[in-house]
This record gives sequence, C-alpha cells and structure tokens, in this order.
Amino acid sequence: MEIPFERFRLSQTARNQLIKLKQYTKIDQWNILCRWAFCRSLAEPSIPSDIPIPADSNLEMTWRVFGGDLCDLLLIALKQRCHHDGLSLDKNTLTDQFRLHLHRGIGYLAGDINLKKIEDLIALVTDPRD
Repeated sequence: MEIPFERFRLSQTARNQLIKLKQYTKIDQWNILCRWAFCRSLAEPSIPSDIPIPADSNLEMTWRVFGGDLCDLLLIALKQRCHHDGLSLDKNTLTDQFRLHLHRGIGYLAGDINLKKIEDLIALVTDPRD
C-alpha cells in the first residue's frame, strides 16, 4: 500500500508529553505510544482542529516504524476517517490529518489525569470512560 509520506517529525510539546507517558506507562518505544495516541484521536467523533503544528523536536520516525506490523491497517483507518469526515484522500490531506490526529491523541493521553500506569492505558479500550 502506498504511504502518503515516508517520515514525520513531532512537535517539541508532543515529545515532552510522550516523555511523560513513557514514565507513567513504562512503554519505552515512541512508536507504540504514538500508535495508541493516533487511535485515541481517531476514536473521537470530532474532526481535529486544523492548527499549525511545528516539527520542532528531534523526534522523527518513518511511517513503517510508526505503524510496525499494523502500518497498512493504520493507513486504511486514516483514509476511512478522512472519507467519513468528507475530506480528500490526496497525500497532502492524509499527511495533514495524520499529524493532527497524532498530536491531538498525544495531548489527550498526556492530559488524562487517570492515566498513571499501563493498565490505565489498556482500560481506555477495554472499559471506556466518559
């Protein structure tokens, strides 16, 4: 499956939030936390705000590292979400929406006061909270 971009860089704010999440969850890999965050944002019914997100950190990864064995499924999920939101499926839109969902999801996870350990992260999908 053709990917919309090869590499992406996160904002410094998102990097700092991921460091906090790494401490709480004990998940050491950035890509795993980013997958959780991306899926967390996709689960929200609202479209993420179209705000500029700086790529000002030293945290960069490829799409393949981000997605791992799930990279094709995550791309399908992104395309489906864009289609559902009435957005184009061109490379620029997919890239922008990915960045918006990823950063929004990182913010949601980092801002969740109930997320203090890995079990709390798992509870988000097994026992949803409002």
